[in-house]
Amino acid sequence: MTIAELIAAHAPAHALDQAFYVDDAVFARDIDLLLGRWTCVGHASEIPEAGDYFVTTLGLESAIVVRGADGEVRALNNVCRHRGSRLCVDPRGNVAMLTCPYHAWTYHLDGRLRAAREMPPGFDPSGFDLKPLPAVVIAGLVLISFDDNPPALDGVREALGAVDARYGWSTAKIAARKTYAVAANWKLAMENYHECYHCAVAHPEFSVHHMLARPKNRDVRSDEDLEVWGPDADGLEVARLICSPLAEGSLTGSRDGGLIAPLMDARGPEEGDCVFAEAGFLSAFLAYADHGVIYRFIPRATLFTEMEVIWLVHGEAQEGRDYDAEALTWLWDVTSLADKRIIEMNQAGVRSRTYRPGPYSLMEPGTRAYTDRYLSELARHDL
Repeated sequence: MTIAELIAAHAPAHALDQAFYVDDAVFARDIDLLLGRWTCVGHASEIPEAGDYFVTTLGLESAIVVRGADGEVRALNNVCRHRGSRLCVDPRGNVAMLTCPYHAWTYHLDGRLRAAREMPPGFDPSGFDLKPLPAVVIAGLVLISFDDNPPALDGVREALGAVDARYGWSTAKIAARKTYAVAANWKLAMENYHECYHCAVAHPEFSVHHMLARPKNRDVRSDEDLEVWGPDADGLEVARLICSPLAEGSLTGSRDGGLIAPLMDARGPEEGDCVFAEAGFLSAFLAYADHGVIYRFIPRATLFTEMEVIWLVHGEAQEGRDYDAEALTWLWDVTSLADKRIIEMNQAGVRSRTYRPGPYSLMEPGTRAYTDRYLSELARHDL
């Protein structure tokens, strides 16, 4: 079946057909789609000084995220304009200029070509700047796209702006990061993230503190919630903000529910809740009173996905004095390891010749919304 035929054959309110999770042609089309979306690649605190940079990749594309001499954060295509070599090979560092390791073409931090050796008369360096990529910093989060015309960020700015206003993420810093290799298609990882039907079974450590894991709370919403997640492609980047209560006596995501880092919540810890947010198809966020979590899902191959988890703390917090890294990362480390296990089990079953898509439960509206939007965007992208 063609991709268009697969989309047309999809049964509403059901999981996706097997081909969406195992077919290399579908994965290639997925990457084309995702390259045109916005995705969070990190936090601005990673590159505080001029010349600080890190490299990020998606599919065959690579970007240099660098802070310029003017203090601006930019994303530049990691491809030399001479003969196409990668410019930055090290994953992060600090440089005065961007110099190609192949033939030493040199670029300013804003991408302008500075020097090209032994070029013929008439060579105009102004026509060989590095290709800039769309990049924004919202709530300290760096979002980029590999497309010249990515979707509008109206909902993303509103959702992440609300997180920043309450938790001060724009002045936070990274305390820890871990990457989990998952032998499964990226959509199975994302679908798992969008529902808590599995939480009571797979995540007892999470479920004891988060009311979202309990069936009677599946429809709990607050006036602050935001959904830019309709089923149809509309030119807007998808975004979500959900305020979720914690269990009585729980103030954060920790072993005992007690605070484990300096307070970030402007309202104080007595609220006893947390905030889930999303931006685009591959980026998710969780804000507690005392720390934050960035979840990055990175498709690497049809049956291989990386989940990168980044923990944020107050910008002035010091490890060993204000927080313990093991205590800080414990909950979402054990949760991510459990997710890796159940997602890989899911992939193994989906590959069976007996697999048939089943219906979503009442606790899986987020997964249904996610797959509906994915199919809508894929159909438009397939035209």
